[in-house]
Amino acid sequence: MPDRSRDMGPASFEIHIGAAGAMTVRAAALDDVDGIFALEEQVFGCDRLSRRAIRRFVAAPHRPVMVARRADGVAGYALLSLRKGGRTCRIYSLAVDPRYSRRGVGRELVHACERYARAWGCEALRLETRYDNAPAIALYRGLGYQEFDRFCQYYSDGAEALRLEKKLTKPRSAVRRPSKAVSDSEP
Repeated sequence: MPDRSRDMGPASFEIHIGAAGAMTVRAAALDDVDGIFALEEQVFGCDRLSRRAIRRFVAAPHRPVMVARRADGVAGYALLSLRKGGRTCRIYSLAVDPRYSRRGVGRELVHACERYARAWGCEALRLETRYDNAPAIALYRGLGYQEFDRFCQYYSDGAEALRLEKKLTKPRSAVRRPSKAVSDSEP
């Protein structure tokens, strides 16, 4: 079982994508909070996180927020929920700036979430998405997520949520806290 008390460190999951690092996916830092909050306000019509909550999550020792950054700012983010001693990790929230929709930002954030969950010894990654969010559902299914349940009236506007899960394979080596940047070729 990995030691969950240690700081994940800002470079633990850093990955550069595209020519000259056109996009970087990494653990979020405090200077990302304003960009994440602005994206939260732009993308979600309801059930938004407050700036204070985002700041608290970003400052947490286990670093549960992944951010995709481009030269002009935050292109997307994902917030993970991990219970102490749990075997399942959950993507609590994932948002992509509409300017970068369908350009691989969501896919790379999900991959980063999967690496994070594996590093903490989790056997599965779960998430909820609106029943009518066809692009997100297609992305998750394309990445191997399967529906296992539904929540009626899950969202504050009464919309139903699909619950999706992906079983995670163990990394080649023993599960442990990553200490270097993750390569672009790793799933």
